[in-house]
Order: sequence, then C-alpha cells, then structure tokens
Amino acid sequence: MSGFRVFDPDPATLRWAQAAHRVALELARDPAIRAENLRHAGTWFVGVDALPNDPDGSIGGVPLHGPWVDFIEPPDHWHRAQLSIVYPGYPGQDPSESDANHRFRINRHAAHVDGLLPEGAARRRYLREPHGFILGLPLNQADAAPLMVWPGSHRIMGDALRRAIGDSAPETVDLTEAYGAARRQVFEAIEPVQVLARPGQATLLHRHLLHGVAPWAKGATAPPEGRMIAYFRPQISASAWLNG
Repeated sequence: MSGFRVFDPDPATLRWAQAAHRVALELARDPAIRAENLRHAGTWFVGVDALPNDPDGSIGGVPLHGPWVDFIEPPDHWHRAQLSIVYPGYPGQDPSESDANHRFRINRHAAHVDGLLPEGAARRRYLREPHGFILGLPLNQADAAPLMVWPGSHRIMGDALRRAIGDSAPETVDLTEAYGAARRQVFEAIEPVQVLARPGQATLLHRHLLHGVAPWAKGATAPPEGRMIAYFRPQISASAWLNG
C-alpha cells in the first residue's frame, strides 16, 4: 500500500474544479487577501480556508463529487478548502526563516505530516489538527512545483507516532523527537516521487503520509496565475487519527 492514489479524470470533479478556479482567480487578485496569504518571499499563496465552498463542499452551485468519494468517509460538514498557489521562484526565503529550514524546503521539499504543528520558541510538535485524509483537487494544468510523496511512509510515520503516544491522550504528547526520527528513517529508506494531476483528477493521501512540494524547476510550465490546487483535510478525533 503506497498511501496515496491519483484518480482518473472525472466529469463531476472537472466541473467542480472549473467553478473553484473561477473563484480562485478572483481571490488571488485581491490585494488584501494576497497580503494575508503570501509566504516565502511571495512565491506561495498559502490560502488556508480561503475557498468559500458551502458546507456540502459545493462551490458556485457545483456539487463536490467524484470517484474518490467511495474511498473516504465524507464529513458531515466540509470545511472551507485551502487554496494553495505556487509561483515561479518557489521557494523564496522569508526573513524569519532560518537557512536550515530553507535548505530543508529545497532539498527535502519541506516534507511533513499534516496536523503536527510546531509550538513556542522551541517549536515542539504536537497533534493539533487530526485530519481524516488529504484530498487534492487541481484547479489548473501545470507541471511546476509538483506534490512530492514518499510511498509507504505512512506506515513508518504511523508506527512511530503510535509508539510515542502509547496509552496517553494523543494531543498531550510532545512528538518532536519521534516525528524527527521517523522522518529521517523515511528519507533513508524511500525515494520520493512526484504526483502530477490535472483538473478533473484528484489525489487522495493517507493522513500519515510524508509529503511536500518540490521547488519550481527551470523550464517548468504553469498558467500565468501560478499552479493552483484546492485541498480538503476534514478533521476527526485524535484517537481515530492515530489508530486508523
């Protein structure tokens, strides 16, 4: 089991992506919204909760649907999707970003497991956002700054986190060391692969899968508005996140 799946093009998914793309273009042009969302020297529009989809997932009256629905447990309430836009030059370096963190973003594609957030000056990691899955819906066609995944890494990461947490409440355990050691184990054992998809397709990731975004390579192609992907990450209970 690789921990991810890319679905074939589907008409319903394409209609949703086209509707979301129209909305995304307007959002990305708004100066106030851009100022709030640009990171990494203006090369990444982070766009968390930026897409104004309805609680049923629809946007602009277009339903959220596709073959991927048979592989998930749909939430009762779909959160506002993230609108992730990457621009040429990604990743730039923000003044607050250390050289080591910037090198990791370039050389390791900022590999991470969603929901384990660094807190405080020491940046200790705790489970704060237990996502059930990660659903990516491309909004335009691009090969720039592709999603990178480490196939099978969800088994290594999940086993390490379960050992670290044991019988404790997952959200109370400092996972910094266990997470870092497991990530290094993945880097030693697994080569990352790029995941390319176009509007009408969807990518589905296991919640423990190590993933990131590759730098914008020389000669990469994307529309003038940048590479756009919408992401849904519905939250579940911490215990379900850990054991599923």
